[in-house]
This record gives sequence, structure tokens and C-alpha cells, in this order.
Amino acid sequence: MIAESDAGQGAEALMLFSPWCYGHYPSYLYHLIRYWQHSHRQSIQGASNNALNSTLSTLNIVVVPRFFQEHQDVVELATAGPATIRFIATTLEEQKNVETAASGYRRAFAQYDLMVRYAERLKASQGLVMYFDSCQLPFVAGLKLPCPFSGIYFRPTWHYGQFTLVAPTWREQMQRWRERFFLNRLLAHPQFRTLFCLDPFVVDRINKGRRTAPAVYLPDPVEFKAAAIGEIAALKARLQIEPGRRILMAFGRLADARKGTSELVAALSLLPIERCRQLCLLLVGEPDPNGQATLEQWLLPLRQSLPIQIVTNYSYVPESEVSHYFQLADLILAPYQRHVGMSGILLLAAAAQKPVLSSNYGLMGELVIRYGLGLAVDTTCPKQITQALYRFLLEPIDCLFNSKQARCFAEQNSPEQFASTIFQHLQSHPISA
Repeated sequence: MIAESDAGQGAEALMLFSPWCYGHYPSYLYHLIRYWQHSHRQSIQGASNNALNSTLSTLNIVVVPRFFQEHQDVVELATAGPATIRFIATTLEEQKNVETAASGYRRAFAQYDLMVRYAERLKASQGLVMYFDSCQLPFVAGLKLPCPFSGIYFRPTWHYGQFTLVAPTWREQMQRWRERFFLNRLLAHPQFRTLFCLDPFVVDRINKGRRTAPAVYLPDPVEFKAAAIGEIAALKARLQIEPGRRILMAFGRLADARKGTSELVAALSLLPIERCRQLCLLLVGEPDPNGQATLEQWLLPLRQSLPIQIVTNYSYVPESEVSHYFQLADLILAPYQRHVGMSGILLLAAAAQKPVLSSNYGLMGELVIRYGLGLAVDTTCPKQITQALYRFLLEPIDCLFNSKQARCFAEQNSPEQFASTIFQHLQSHPISA
């Protein structure tokens, strides 16, 4: 946290607007900070290929106060580097206004008000909205900021008809129409610069017929630091996983109904006892106590009636340890319910060379099928999940998983490619409103 009077130093300042504590954003900030620091060191050494040697001089990162407690590793990384990186916390009242907004529309305008306030306060030359999906409406309505802006676009769905066999519901059809309308209005906004898209299949469609290319593909960064065999064995011992068990791991905020954990539990309950004895269900994440209570309620029938070993680690896992859990697992579970957008779980599993059991819907299903990342089924149907688990237990891994294509998929999404894509496009635009 910095003093307000110091926040605006630096003639050409980039404001990263990220008032969210969970999801992709802490990891994204971590990679951007590290890339900025590396480029700063290159600049001092006179490196000619430094991506940040022309315009951007100050990096101001706007977060909510809780971020400082939840993600100390990210904050400490920034404080250990050059003074050109600053974290700025909103007030608790501002945080509450965003989090308790009665609807998505009100939340969008609450976020917009914060963007205006902090862009003025920090004298920002440019802004990057780290989760643009949640706050498009004010810009669609034509409202402006004190500076030009760009955004990261997570969840386009209007093109899903090109690669999914699942018929859209009427709500999904309305959502797709709304997305197209919003997108056309947004790209016509005079202050808008670059739309960074995490979906590689939508960029050409957005840019088609346009004189300039406002959309660019943004790799979803995965950093995988392989641990020694001894470290993985120690983790397995610490978790008290029984010998001979095949480890099925689900990772993240698992009590969210969209994650499909209840459907997974229902699928496991359909397995015969002899198969259950082969399995360990490992649930990692869900730091929220209410979420933990929900999960335990879902798991209770399994604990009482089936010989599946169930192991939970209800806590925030530091970035440096996430890859260890993926190395430990035999199958990564991602039974999300009609999930839209990208999933970092796919990337971590591919980097760890582990198959996934995934939804076959949308972008996620397309990537699993195209790269041979594992099994893609209709995860809204527990019986299909059960059938996929049978295949995992009975078939050779080579029949389920293409290790070469998975490695290629992971390598295409490096942190360096992610950060360089963002900074190179931001500094390519004139710094003027």
C-alpha cells in the first residue's frame, strides 16, 4: 500500500485495475510484475530488445484491501523490485460497494466509478482492466475514463456454435446476442485500445472486416516448476494418502455449483465397491469456511457408505506449491457445468503431463478434444462421469491422453508470452486520451 500523494509519480503511468482476490488475477499480476522487473533490469543494463524501454515508466496496481492478506507473495514480489511498481488499495467502503452490489449491472458501474476515481488520483496515462467481462456496460453506454484503456476478455461465447454439439438454451442464445451487441459498441469507443482475448478461436472473428486489429490472442500463463520425486513423496505422506490408491484431484473453489463437485460425488457413488477401493479423492483449495461446510455435506454419503479415501486440504495454496499437487495426482477433475472461457486447470494438468476429466462444453471441451488432454464428457450427467472414471481405471493412459500435444499446449502458454503480449501492445499505442 502506498500513500496517495506518492501514487501519481511517473510521467507515463499504467494502471492495472484488479479489485478481485480470487481466480486468475493474482497469478496474472505476479507474472506481469516479474516481467516488468526483468525488463527494468534489462533497461538498466542497456539491453536493446527491452520491451518496456520506450513509454511505460510506472506500474500502479489497484486492488482491494483483502488482497494484501490473501496474496502476500504477490505484494512482496513487487516491493522487492524497483520503485516503479506500486500497489494501491481501495478503501474498505469501496470494496464493500463493489462486492455487495445488488446486480451485475450495478457492480459494473461501481467498478467504473472506481476506475475513474483511481485513474484521476494516479494520473494514469493508460488503464488495463484485468477482468473486462464484468464491467463493459458503462463503456457500451459511452461513458469515458480519464485515460485510454484496454481489457482482458475472458468469456466470449457467441462463437461456441462452431465447435460444440450442445444446443444452446434460450438464455445462452440471448447471452450470445448481448455479447455481440456489447462488443460492437465497445470496439467503437474512442478511448478503447486493445481487447486481449484468452480464447484463441474468437480473435479472427472479431477482427474480420476491420481496418485495424483491436483483438489479440492472449496466452493464459502457466508456470510449472517440477518438484523432485522426494518432495512429491513427502507431500503424499503429509496428506496421508494410502498406498496403491489412484489419486483423483479437484482444485480450486470447489463449493461453487458451477464446478460440478456435487455431480462428481453423485458419479463416484455409482462406482462398485471394488473400484472405490482403488481411488483417493483429493480436494485442494476452498479456503472459505462456508464452502468447506457445503463440501463436507456433499461428501458425507461417500464417507459413510463407500471405501473411497477422501482427503481434503482446505486452504490457499501458494503459487510455488500448486504444481506439486498436479504432479501428485493421477487424474485431474474438471467436471464444470457448461463452463465458459478458459481454465487454468487444463494448462497445469498439461504441464504436469496428467490427463483431465473435463466438460465437453464450449472452449474447454474443444481444447481437451483438440489437444488430446484427456476425457471430455457431458458433466451435467453423473452417469457419463462414472463411465469416464471406468475408462480411466481400465484403459492404458495412452488411449486417454496425448502427452506430446499436451506439452505443446502448455508451452504455448508461458508467462513470458502472456506478459510480453500485454506490454508490447500497450506501449504500441500513443499515450493520449
